[in-house]
Amino acid sequence: MPATPQLHEDRLFPADPATRAIARALYDRVKSLPIVSPHGHTDPRWFSGNAAFDNPTELFLAPDHYVYRMLYSQGISLDRLGVPSKAGRPDTDPREAWRLFAQHFYLFRGTPSAMWMNHVLGEVFGIEARLDENSADAIYDEVDAALKTEAFRPRALFDRFNIELLATTESPADTLDHHHTIAASDWNGRVVTAYRPDPVVDADHEDFRSSLERFGDVTGEDTFTWRGYLAAHRQRRVDFMAAGATSTDHGHPTAATADLDPGAAEALFDRIVSGNCGEGDAELFRAQMLTEMAAMSLEDGLVMQIHPGSFRNHNAALFASHGRDKGADIPSRTDYVHALKPLLDRFGSEKGLDIIVFTLDETSYSRELAPLAGHYPVLKLGPAWWFHDSPEGMMRFRRHTTETAGFYNTVGFNDDTRAFLSIPARHDMARRVDCAFLAGLVAEHRLGEDEAADLITDLSYNLAKRAYKLDALN
Repeated sequence: MPATPQLHEDRLFPADPATRAIARALYDRVKSLPIVSPHGHTDPRWFSGNAAFDNPTELFLAPDHYVYRMLYSQGISLDRLGVPSKAGRPDTDPREAWRLFAQHFYLFRGTPSAMWMNHVLGEVFGIEARLDENSADAIYDEVDAALKTEAFRPRALFDRFNIELLATTESPADTLDHHHTIAASDWNGRVVTAYRPDPVVDADHEDFRSSLERFGDVTGEDTFTWRGYLAAHRQRRVDFMAAGATSTDHGHPTAATADLDPGAAEALFDRIVSGNCGEGDAELFRAQMLTEMAAMSLEDGLVMQIHPGSFRNHNAALFASHGRDKGADIPSRTDYVHALKPLLDRFGSEKGLDIIVFTLDETSYSRELAPLAGHYPVLKLGPAWWFHDSPEGMMRFRRHTTETAGFYNTVGFNDDTRAFLSIPARHDMARRVDCAFLAGLVAEHRLGEDEAADLITDLSYNLAKRAYKLDALN
């Protein structure tokens, strides 16, 4: 009899029987709620073309840096796993890459990646065997056969997963053609975009200048002048809203903001585009653009997300060979109290402006972010993110922020993933952890059972819709 994946019905619930019973009852209320995924990085072409996924390796391994960064840390090259480099896709047998993954799946013990993978194999594909070197070929064949059927095409899986809305992120230079194709189709799945201007805001980005040129081509504006550059942003934001966007997203190295007078801002931009940047000019420009984006959000209503604190592409050699987003982004210490002050001095109490702040620096939860969100009307706390969207990370988030910011200055859960099939697993994990946290409060008589019942529905569904203004899309 093959061993089964670790999908115990009480996973992530408290060990104490009485508290576990409360968590079970709460989970029963929300386990079947629709999934609202307001921030993620899935590929919109999956849903526009609705083509079958090629094979298990290209679905599970090649796009998922959560998975291959662990294997890379153990000395396994990305080429052997089928991960594309700047030279293109390696000549790797997908089955051999899968066998290598299965042989080393034990490395993921105790990690959320193992729980997500077991959930996908067990719940999505109905596979009972645990993934290892002995089961690798059989599981590959079963998954591969399923992917060739209509039931496992992207749109069918989207519907099966009970996804109410899925947001992707695109740059201002993107034509949004895939979103237009989805909108023009007879499929009623709601896949929307989000405005991610980093490539035309970050002067340190290797494609900054070429992105500015494409930005100008798409908008017809002179994006090498300050006035034309701002006009291009406003134009593209309108285009993105027409494609369903309700939010912007800003993945800056720090949370720094600035509020320069118009003349100083234009002079800074001129230095940036002329190539005559002084030390600190790129950081100052990013900081100024967060404030400019906040001003535009006050005009057009787009919710603003700030995702700072990642030292991107820390592995210089890997960046040179494989490019961005290859698992070498590392959290760094992040200041919010001083960094956000220029923006908050100008907009902190504005009605109609909504800013969601994330962090990779957990030390800032109780010291900075919860007190800030617990005071300024424009601020909300994004959920535990990236390295911390794990059972322990989610629990730490609740423990460190709830007493100061409460629940209603948070925004529910974002799966923030490129791995489409893991979306239900990630939302299930978040719902279970929140059930466990609330059950503890009920058991300790710090929260009524009726209050917990309201809260778990809000945390699992309502808060995300409210924070990202998704009801307006209905």
